[in-house]
Amino acid sequence: MPIHFAAARSPIAALVNPARRNRIIGRAANDNGTPGHSAELRAALKHFAEHGLGAATVARQNAEHAFFRGDRQGYLHWLGICRTLDRRMAQVLSTQVAAGND
Repeated sequence: MPIHFAAARSPIAALVNPARRNRIIGRAANDNGTPGHSAELRAALKHFAEHGLGAATVARQNAEHAFFRGDRQGYLHWLGICRTLDRRMAQVLSTQVAAGND
């Protein structure tokens, strides 16, 4: 059975033909549902760059520490970063905090 190779199309090739370039640009989309970049997203990306794959866990720990210190603003900041990186983890944390406040 022969093996056939199909080379990938170069993105540079689209720049040569303006009609193809417009088609490619027309398909581009922002899939996060919000226009632009929020400050929270920027902070989450910076935090992720510093801590890698464990960034959500570190953000959760920071939120817990802020909560137990009574720092409401700090708690909400770190909860937002945790929510951006791992929505499920942030939901568990906020549920635990709400249960502890009852």
